[in-house]
Amino acid sequence: MSRRNSPNGVRIKRRTPFVIIESATVRDTRLKYADLGLLTYLLDQSEDWAVRSEQLSQGEGREGRDAIRKSLHRLAAYGYYRLERRRFRDGKTAMGTAISDHPVEQWAADYVTFGKKLDIPVVEQEDGTFRVKYPDGTLGTDGFDTDTADEPPSEEPEEGLPDEPETPAAPAAKPAPAKKAPAKKTPAKKTATEETTEAAQKAAEKALLDADAEEVAKWWWADAEKRFGPYVGDKRGYIAMRNQVRAALQKGYTKNQCGKALIQAKRHWPSAQQWQQALGIVTNHIQPHTPGGRIPYSDAATWGGQADTVPGIPGAHSAPQDATPADDDADDATFGIVERP
Repeated sequence: MSRRNSPNGVRIKRRTPFVIIESATVRDTRLKYADLGLLTYLLDQSEDWAVRSEQLSQGEGREGRDAIRKSLHRLAAYGYYRLERRRFRDGKTAMGTAISDHPVEQWAADYVTFGKKLDIPVVEQEDGTFRVKYPDGTLGTDGFDTDTADEPPSEEPEEGLPDEPETPAAPAAKPAPAKKAPAKKTPAKKTATEETTEAAQKAAEKALLDADAEEVAKWWWADAEKRFGPYVGDKRGYIAMRNQVRAALQKGYTKNQCGKALIQAKRHWPSAQQWQQALGIVTNHIQPHTPGGRIPYSDAATWGGQADTVPGIPGAHSAPQDATPADDDADDATFGIVERP
């Protein structure tokens, strides 16, 4: 929808009233399969639905909250998703979500302009539409008024064109010379803005991955010292263990799973085989070997979900509370109309 139906409802920018994803979106190699699945799920929600990563991470077969938040940031970076801090003409404000079934270049540019934050300030206009309010006070398009401009060209023939006059049959032509092989098409060059956006996104993802790996590694180095005593090997052992954690995070494992795998491996710096086996055990892909042949009970293996999350490990979280979300969770804003004093 391009106009609001409810103050804090979801605004969906799409070309059809159904959950039909364009081939260009499906084949957007910048998106992971998890991002594409999350986008499809969001597009299928009603317009009064509130998007929260805590809720999206619940349920059987769902990724953890960290994975959901990373997907939301990737969708925002490529112009498919963003939060809107909406100011209405009557002075009231509300937080809502905007989703598109195709990439909106303006959204991707705004993501960079506002420091790679998910929430963008928008102001309601007299006609009911919204305009983005930039830091310098100027107003710009919110991307919803570009539906006509970025509509795919119609393949139907134009009506009202005069019929072409019939021409007399031409005499037999001489055989045409052999055609030269067509020159290879070079891929379209990216614009400076696209290259800057892509570079900034890659840098942000790398920094986030490095920070997560360092957080788990520091925790384990301190915890392992309590369990097994100080590490007496070369200092490169810490770096190698941190690189193991980073590679696992890059493959989609969570920080909590990496922490539990380190506990399972029972080594300051597990070998590659020990590390792979420990990851398989904590994710229930490999059954642990026990002398008696019995498999220990596991809530996760029996019921699914995240019931076996170990407190203290980076990335651990307990059952959702009714309390107000933390202030640093940009995608967990409180939804609803707020009266300004």
